[in-house]
Amino acid sequence: MKKYIVTIILIIGFLCFSSYWAFTHVNFNPSHHVGEVIDELNSVKVYYNGGMNNVTGRNLAPDGYNLGLKYQCVEFVKRYYYEFYHHKILEAQVNAKNFFDMKTPSGQINRARGLLQFDNGTVQPQIGDLLIFKGYLLNPYGRVAIISKVTDHNIEIIQQNPGPFTTSRVTYRNTTNQA
Repeated sequence: MKKYIVTIILIIGFLCFSSYWAFTHVNFNPSHHVGEVIDELNSVKVYYNGGMNNVTGRNLAPDGYNLGLKYQCVEFVKRYYYEFYHHKILEAQVNAKNFFDMKTPSGQINRARGLLQFDNGTVQPQIGDLLIFKGYLLNPYGRVAIISKVTDHNIEIIQQNPGPFTTSRVTYRNTTNQA
């Protein structure tokens, strides 16, 4: 009896892992193809990537600067900052969650990024700022996006690689502490 239970558990585990792998690596959305332009901010394009863990190579700028893995969220952010602000994110290879350095005090320079870093809710976000999401079980790498619109009550982000059926723009409530 124990042998059958172990076999069933192994089969269920294999099916769960296989399903997760397929959903995060394969494009299940027939409306789009990987590499298709789906949005843009200040003439910097956002590309569709299909499954969130899909990678089709590394993107390099003409001068050899590493923009990141096509078409992950980090690649869009680094490409946007490179093309629009002419700023190179200093650390070449980084996961999204690592854009925020827990050791850097709020309002100080994050030396690995060459950018000012603020804790969430301490200052009013501005268009062009980065919003970093920490990782979780199904996405241990986190997410990084660019703030594309700010109102008194909401912020809008633009992101690349949100998944096969999710939009590149999402609105969140603005939770800045207004003293």
